[in-house]
Amino acid sequence: MSSQSTVDHTVATPAPPVSLTVLVYSDDANVRAAVRAALGTKPAPDLPTVRVREVATEPAVIEAMDGIARGRGRIDLAILDGEAVPAGGIGIARQLKDEIYQCPPLLVLTGRAQDGWLATWARADAVVPHPIDPVRLADVAAALLRPRVA
Repeated sequence: MSSQSTVDHTVATPAPPVSLTVLVYSDDANVRAAVRAALGTKPAPDLPTVRVREVATEPAVIEAMDGIARGRGRIDLAILDGEAVPAGGIGIARQLKDEIYQCPPLLVLTGRAQDGWLATWARADAVVPHPIDPVRLADVAAALLRPRVA
């Protein structure tokens, strides 16, 4: 009696995330609310649902991002308000890109469209100027999130 065994050599690919997490930093609750409204539950039909985590201080941003760097939690996109005080999102973006290996994408909200060069210096992955255009913000966020589910 001969028994024939087969070994499955296929490599399992990780399942796409059930939801995506977006960190939103601004000291202004109105800006955080505008970002949340623009993203909705899905910034694009082809993406999983989005869970927004709001923070209002620089230490909270650093703690959240440090947590992902240490394998605690997941952040798929960080949206940083460049006009936040006392710590603006542009400086925080530069710090995160310098300090976090494989930093998630960063979208910086700038005070003026002309400030885009500052966000480029900070190595932000995208820039959207104030006042927030909800359609543009959702489109840019969706473009940054798509590679996170591929």
